[in-house]
Amino acid sequence: MSKQHPIIIAGAGPAGATLALYLAQQNIPVMLLEREPDLPVDLRASTFHPPSLEMLNQLGVAAPMIARGLIVDRYQYRDRRSGEVAEFDMSLIADETLFPYRLQLEQYELTRIVERVLRDYDCAEVRFEHEIVGFSQDASGVDVVVNTPTGSETMRGSFLVGADGASSQVRKAAGIAYGGFTYNERFLVASTPFPFEEVFDNLAWVNYVADPDEWCVILRTEKLWRVLWPTDPANPEDGHYLSEDYLQARLHHLHDKQGDYEIGHRTLYHVHQRVAETYYQGRVVLVGDACHINNPLGGMGMNGGLHDAFNLAEKLSQVINNGADHAPLLNLYDRQRRELAVKFVQDHTIANKKLMESTDPEVQAKRQRDLMEAAADPARAKAFIMERAMFDCLRESLAVH
Repeated sequence: MSKQHPIIIAGAGPAGATLALYLAQQNIPVMLLEREPDLPVDLRASTFHPPSLEMLNQLGVAAPMIARGLIVDRYQYRDRRSGEVAEFDMSLIADETLFPYRLQLEQYELTRIVERVLRDYDCAEVRFEHEIVGFSQDASGVDVVVNTPTGSETMRGSFLVGADGASSQVRKAAGIAYGGFTYNERFLVASTPFPFEEVFDNLAWVNYVADPDEWCVILRTEKLWRVLWPTDPANPEDGHYLSEDYLQARLHHLHDKQGDYEIGHRTLYHVHQRVAETYYQGRVVLVGDACHINNPLGGMGMNGGLHDAFNLAEKLSQVINNGADHAPLLNLYDRQRRELAVKFVQDHTIANKKLMESTDPEVQAKRQRDLMEAAADPARAKAFIMERAMFDCLRESLAVH
């Protein structure tokens, strides 16, 4: 590492890893600390929207991701009762982006790629089993207290970035409030290799399925099909939902095949809508789930975190390499990213969930009719895709000065 104190990043998830790579490519010393002994491999986000692919392409990691992932050039909104399908063709935005598609790829594939690339940079260091538990800061830097395999250690950084998830220790140590709410019901996700594309006519790789009795999301990753269902808040028993009998019943309700389904991962998790009251405090900054979380309908959570990382990396590069004053730049980061999270991502994801879960057949019918009319009109379909792909909100945020 150089004599310049590194930027210390807590958390090697997509936002933290991407931020570290951007800074390393600007020859800025960076230390990426991950509390786990290795990069986590679990059932989390798997959708990369076109703007995120554009950003990752700048870092040279989009190509290996695309080689591993599944290209989704259309997605569907289905009404289970009527059988009606509204399909949105992403080729309509080919004049807007080099990546007119969603990429389905488990998020841990991105972090693995980035971690390998970071090894080539002398200014970057990745340390596992290092958990940040506190800090103090002054006008020129941050002293970070870290639990390591050999005991507690204090590290000096020029900045501290909390990319350590929804339960961010950095955010808590900074005393930053995390306003919002938690839904009563939880979401259940199961994966299976069963080829749903062979039993449902013209099934896209990403499908939002409306049903007043039980809505669901069916999407394909590069490895398996994933199905997401809501659960009954009146029955909080984990074992009930994660049991083989319950999951088999849900999958058979989706398609009643002969015999049991092969089930891979199964996950039951709480769903939140929260935004931090501020994204920075002095030289301590938050990105990704550490400062905003929302329900996963639309795939905006991880992508929003990647957009945070790029926005912040550009500003930190100006500070370190060009001697810019950090205070106004971090204030601008807060205005661009936090206000966006409140006005767009939170509102959209809440609205998406309300429409999916409606038990009123008339509301469902109107929703499906509106979607089908939009999908049939190229101009309206393009506008819909641009909005859902997060182009509109990203451009709006960058226009804030």
